Amino acid sequence: MKNIQNKWIRGAIPALLLHFSIGTVYCWSMFSQEIADYIGYSKGATEWAFSFAIFFLGMSAAFLGNVVEKNIHKSSLIATICFALGMAGTGFFIWLGGKSYMGGSGKPALISLIGIYITYGFIMGVGLGTGYLSPVKTLMLWFKDKKGLATGLAVAGFGAAKAIASPIMQALLEKLGDGGIYKMFYILAAVYFVMMFIGHLLLAKPADWVEPQKKSKEEGIIATLKREPIYSYIGIWLMFYINITCGLALISQEKMIVKCIGLAGFAGIISTVSAIFNAGGRLGFSAWADKLKDRNTIYKLIFVLSIAFTVIVLATKGIQNGYGKTVLIIFVLALIFIVNAGYGGGFSNVPTLLSDHYGMGSISAIHGITLSAWAFAGLTGNQMASFIVNHTGSFIDVHGVKANPEGYQNVLYVTLALYAVALLLSLFLVKPTKKEAKTEETK
Repeated sequence: MKNIQNKWIRGAIPALLLHFSIGTVYCWSMFSQEIADYIGYSKGATEWAFSFAIFFLGMSAAFLGNVVEKNIHKSSLIATICFALGMAGTGFFIWLGGKSYMGGSGKPALISLIGIYITYGFIMGVGLGTGYLSPVKTLMLWFKDKKGLATGLAVAGFGAAKAIASPIMQALLEKLGDGGIYKMFYILAAVYFVMMFIGHLLLAKPADWVEPQKKSKEEGIIATLKREPIYSYIGIWLMFYINITCGLALISQEKMIVKCIGLAGFAGIISTVSAIFNAGGRLGFSAWADKLKDRNTIYKLIFVLSIAFTVIVLATKGIQNGYGKTVLIIFVLALIFIVNAGYGGGFSNVPTLLSDHYGMGSISAIHGITLSAWAFAGLTGNQMASFIVNHTGSFIDVHGVKANPEGYQNVLYVTLALYAVALLLSLFLVKPTKKEAKTEETK
């Protein structure tokens, strides 16, 4: 009974506290326009703060994976401080920008925008990377027989954070009134600091786990990766990168696609349902993988489903012709929900897939290096989709909405090709493995 309690108190609950907090990074899009208006810059300029946050999430995970490996208490404390400090700092620079633009010279203050990039992008990004990694290995150690379910639960918290936090943030903005945007960041910084600090205090590995001895940090990671042909790891990294890139490309255009098919009034509801599919994919696909001999099968399934629904929407020109046509609307929504579920499932399955290939000894460090794929996808996914939409097709009036239906369709041609490449990688490059092969390292 005590061991069961420890699984939740020392593993699952602190993981959820950490991931529910840092997952709110995905809420940026709901107030980026308001921030842009307040400090006098374009929405496009403020959107880079989110891209930088995701980039530094992946890069800090890659470079600080060894810190997480050695001491999860140090890494979870770094995550708590950096995330809360970055959130509060973002509030300060929004206030500074508003003071200059709204109440002073009427000119945008460059230092405000740069400050937001540094605080939300870099400082919070470091908190995101270390906070994302810190509980993952611990969960897999506590839930040895259901590693996928355990990591899926935590990573689902990261995905569900947007759906839970968005209405709360919206209510806060309405209550705080004019100029409340920077005050909201101060409040959130305090709330998330408390949540993450509690998670930091609770988080602990099982008492019977002994870390394997390594001669050096480098030798440990390099030696571990050399257990299998390097092309197998490259395949995992690339298919992880492609899945995120394609997911972000579609998700970034989701709002306008929904408007093109005549559901502008339901955009908020559809966004919430998408977030639920995202979280459900993280939990469902990873739990399902626990029952399979090779977790890579899940990636094959994700890519096949994504390809199938993308082909259907392309063949029917669902985005261009979907307005008022129920069947086509269903096809487009199904694609959005499937891609969201596969996007989430790709995240939750990668640490357990890596542990099956390379064991638990250096899993935090290897997982961290793999998350560098997220960093680069964060810079390329949204930007690729925006480039295609802005340079192909044309913006037309779609029942009162300025949109580029052909451009959104063209994004799908690119994601279809990328999903096909990812499927080939999954089939031919990633070495099949059985979960039992590494059990000696998880005892």
